[in-house]
Amino acid sequence: PSADDLAEEMEDVDFEDEGAEEPDAEAWESEDDEGLEDGMEAQDDSEITFSLHSASVFCVSLDPKTNTLAVTGGEDDKAFVWRVSDGELLFECSGHKDSVTCAGFSHDSVFVATGDMSGLIKVWRVDAKEEVWSFEVGDLEWMEWHPQAHVLLAGTADGNTWMWKIPSGDCKTFQGPACPATCGRILPDGKRAVVGYEDGTMRIWDLKQGTSLHVLKGQDGHQDPLTCVASNQDGSLIMTGSVDCHAKLVNSATGKVVCVFKMESVTPKAPISEGEEAESNSVESLGFCNVMPLAAVGYLDGTLAIYDLSTQSLRHKCQHESGIVQLLWEESSAVVYTCSLDGAVRLWDARSGKMISEYRGHSAEILDFAVNKDASIVVTTSGDHQAKVFCVQRPDR
Repeated sequence: PSADDLAEEMEDVDFEDEGAEEPDAEAWESEDDEGLEDGMEAQDDSEITFSLHSASVFCVSLDPKTNTLAVTGGEDDKAFVWRVSDGELLFECSGHKDSVTCAGFSHDSVFVATGDMSGLIKVWRVDAKEEVWSFEVGDLEWMEWHPQAHVLLAGTADGNTWMWKIPSGDCKTFQGPACPATCGRILPDGKRAVVGYEDGTMRIWDLKQGTSLHVLKGQDGHQDPLTCVASNQDGSLIMTGSVDCHAKLVNSATGKVVCVFKMESVTPKAPISEGEEAESNSVESLGFCNVMPLAAVGYLDGTLAIYDLSTQSLRHKCQHESGIVQLLWEESSAVVYTCSLDGAVRLWDARSGKMISEYRGHSAEILDFAVNKDASIVVTTSGDHQAKVFCVQRPDR
């Protein structure tokens, strides 16, 4: 028999009875399961667990050049750079005094930036493991490296978007409306950035001139705060997601809305009795497929919607038990990854709408994740204070 057959046979063996006579068996079980959702604690499909954080781990990025290093930031005011292969710590990005909510490597993996909620941003030189620059802004909403240069962009709660050259620190600001700049993305051409705001507006900025090229507001904008923005591979299309449950497809050259994807509620909302909160839903994450004209939108109610851009129609609805936190497309196939509040990572075939596989190991919700270039590993961070590395190599590759 093959190893797989044996493993299956092992699974059929019932180990439960052995401990049943022991009087403590019951007590043990209930204690372990406390605070964990059913089924979340048992299975751990991960290869590596990184457990130096002492509170929820909010963010993770992989170094783009080699994909061998991860940086994670957490509620314990700490950020760590560590090796994905064995979970070994490379260095700690020390000195933060608030939750580290943003962390990422420069395009060539030379620098790593960490940002905390209070707005303290630090940049470290990875090979020297030393801090080379820091700056304090208002409360930090998001942060992103430029795709081709040592330039860092960040959006803050006062509506500003900041841009710095690293490590010289030359600085430019782009003044938005007087409300938080909730999300942002530098477009692939490296010359423009799209920024979404809490008042439902979106702006496309010219990074060199510091001027706004297009503003979407009113009917063209969203009715509620923007939660996420993405662009397709050549930057011709932008998609914005919002608390209003709409995802808008925008032509980045003209600033015109091409179409709006609305998620209809499947069940009519029951009237709310006093003290009950309405079921809230919102767009949490979105992204474009590189190899087919498809886009994916992940919702807080657990719906993953795959839209066909050529027909501007809904192609598949993939239902999750609980809310989707983030989604990512594989770089060179029509496979989309989701992580959700139930602590699982799932791979979906966007052509068929079918789930390919599911990975578990966290005992709390997954808060962020990253996929390496050849789509062989996924690194997750969770409310259970851990980061994990999952091997997702598939036989069909």
